Amino acid sequence: QVQLVESGGGLVQAGGSLKLSCAASGRTFSSYAMGWFRQAPGKEREFVAAISWSGGTTSYADSAKGRFTISRDNAKNTAYLQMNSLKPEDTAVYYCARRVAGLGYVSTRVEEYGYWGQGTQVTVSS
Repeated sequence: QVQLVESGGGLVQAGGSLKLSCAASGRTFSSYAMGWFRQAPGKEREFVAAISWSGGTTSYADSAKGRFTISRDNAKNTAYLQMNSLKPEDTAVYYCARRVAGLGYVSTRVEEYGYWGQGTQVTVSS
């Protein structure tokens, strides 16, 4: 089985920073692209950032560019999302996800990820 567990969420004031972690278990973590998505109340789950299996390619939503950084440490089976200059509109439940078996390239599409964590709440106060 593949399990993803997010941590690092919390309450932060606008302009502050948080670093989310996604600890993964299961077979061949390093072979899969990883992504971060978020979902605010009443809204659809949306793409935030993704990273290829090697870490050499990243992709960001326009809303995240220049503020967020995705990274991974395959030796620790962990993906990260560093979030800086947070805004109230960043408030959401953040999910990490892994692409389906054997796919190591970045994707921005929810439907192209096969495994999801339980989510971690990020709340940014004004």
